[in-house]
Amino acid sequence: MSQTLASAAKQALLTVDPTQKAHLSIDQARQWRKGIITEVGREDLPDRPARPAKPETLPPNKMPKRSKGGIKGRIGLLHALAHIELNAIDLAWDIAVRFPDENMPRDFHDAWVQVAADEAKHFLMLTKRLGELGAAYGDLPAHDGLWQSSMETAYDLLARLAVVPMVFEARGLDATPPTVARLIANGDPESAEILKLIAAEEVAHVSAGRKYYEMMCDKRGLPYYTTWHALLRKHLRGPLKPPFNDEARYDAGMPPDYYQDYVLELPGEGDDAEGTA
Repeated sequence: MSQTLASAAKQALLTVDPTQKAHLSIDQARQWRKGIITEVGREDLPDRPARPAKPETLPPNKMPKRSKGGIKGRIGLLHALAHIELNAIDLAWDIAVRFPDENMPRDFHDAWVQVAADEAKHFLMLTKRLGELGAAYGDLPAHDGLWQSSMETAYDLLARLAVVPMVFEARGLDATPPTVARLIANGDPESAEILKLIAAEEVAHVSAGRKYYEMMCDKRGLPYYTTWHALLRKHLRGPLKPPFNDEARYDAGMPPDYYQDYVLELPGEGDDAEGTA
């Protein structure tokens, strides 16, 4: 039997070694683009992706505080970002094939296969940089909160699109400018350039999430903004936290009309995180 996109996604999700997962994802995306894999298909997907013995995974509230400066702080930051990218690879494969009954168009699958390949490339860039700094992915603990939060939306494609690309990935757009500035101030322009390259591609990921979220709203006859706010109230444990990268969000098709009213509606402090990818 020839491989389907769903079986390719499941293979990636069940690949234990993160570097192998990244390279496999890039190759599978190439096969989809070239028409070697043609059918979407369907599979029973795992509730959790395969993970190596290291890094040790801890609950988010048990994670040690990360140093903000020096080589130790930069390694901690890059390690956290690499872990986010690893989760982002799996989330892209998951969203690409988890909802076959929605009968999404070919370009939907094209978009999330490309996201999986992009996230794989980002993971490899970050782990290469960790190696240049004398560290490796797995050296530090990590938390599983991103995957757990995302899988709360496994019941509905609309909810998944609203939360993962339009919240978690968009938070990455917000976090990048101050993080880049901090890396440069700490004498690490090489890492800063990697983050700039990643952020430029993440705009397209947020845009894809917004595009197909709006498509799903149109199919169901739902308004964009208030539906998004309702889904966020259901699935987020706190409000969206400013400041926002309004320019990057606007480029992704998410004007302040989406998030500003939600911030005003739920004032307070949110989680301190880099975003997804």
